[in-house]
Amino acid sequence: MTNNKPFAMFFNASPRKGWNTAKMLEAAKAGAEEAGAETELVNLYDICFPGCKSCFACKLKNAKTNGVCALRDNLRPVLERARQADVLVLGSPIYFSYPTGVYRAFFERLAFPVYSYHYENGNPLVFRDKVIETANIFTMNCPEGMMKDIGYPTLLESNTQTLAAVFGASESLYACDTYQFTDYSRYDITLFDEAAKRAHRDAHFPIDLANARALGKRLVEKAGKKI
Repeated sequence: MTNNKPFAMFFNASPRKGWNTAKMLEAAKAGAEEAGAETELVNLYDICFPGCKSCFACKLKNAKTNGVCALRDNLRPVLERARQADVLVLGSPIYFSYPTGVYRAFFERLAFPVYSYHYENGNPLVFRDKVIETANIFTMNCPEGMMKDIGYPTLLESNTQTLAAVFGASESLYACDTYQFTDYSRYDITLFDEAAKRAHRDAHFPIDLANARALGKRLVEKAGKKI
């Protein structure tokens, strides 16, 4: 990490490294680099780690572990780098109405140590030295209208609201009606029309990628004003 140059980290909570979520994160990363940031992309499925173990070491009085998870495993170095970052972007596909289990495990380890149970003037004291610009990128198979009808914004925005409460700022970006397979004919599927899916991908996914790139650039520009 270079002094006076924003550092942006991107976390892929999809098991697929070259598909929709990964492509959205790569676009956001490119936007961050365009804005002058040093960047890192972490594929979370490459790391073996659990979620929070409820040891509460991050809540002990005067503890060295305040602000960072005390578990010493393969995720620990990633979390330590994240603590120094100016921008954090999490990306996940939606499985059964929620982000992946790996997303959730990482979310717990990332956010809970920073959040404090100690309140002053009605607000928690958080273990961070600055506002960190954060965002969630969610990709999903369902169309945008269906997403709203079945309440996804309410479910998913709770994650973004928590990031904002812990790190000081956050926003969400959605990519809907995504193209799921390279060859739909191999799978037993009657729910989706492959031609319609392909047409939507060709027309709309470039827009989604452009929005992701703009997101990465915007977050770095906002972070850069604070450095």
